Amino acid sequence: MAEKKKTEMEFEAAMKRIDEISLRLEDSSLTLDESLALYEEGVSLVRVCRKKLEEAEQKITCLYPDENGVMEEKPFEAEGE
Repeated sequence: MAEKKKTEMEFEAAMKRIDEISLRLEDSSLTLDESLALYEEGVSLVRVCRKKLEEAEQKITCLYPDENGVMEEKPFEAEGE
């Protein structure tokens, strides 16, 4: 799969492909080269998914009350950031 196609892939499709890859990697009949190619594809897809999640987080805003109880819009911050 070309890199450009991977970046355009839907998040859910990428996750499904990652699941398929992980199942295939459990198959002991794969050659080392096949396993390595699948692993590299999986790593690439994980990067695509991570990027899509980061982009989604940047679009999300949360409403928080200020000291007067007025709701303010602030960017989303994931736990641990």
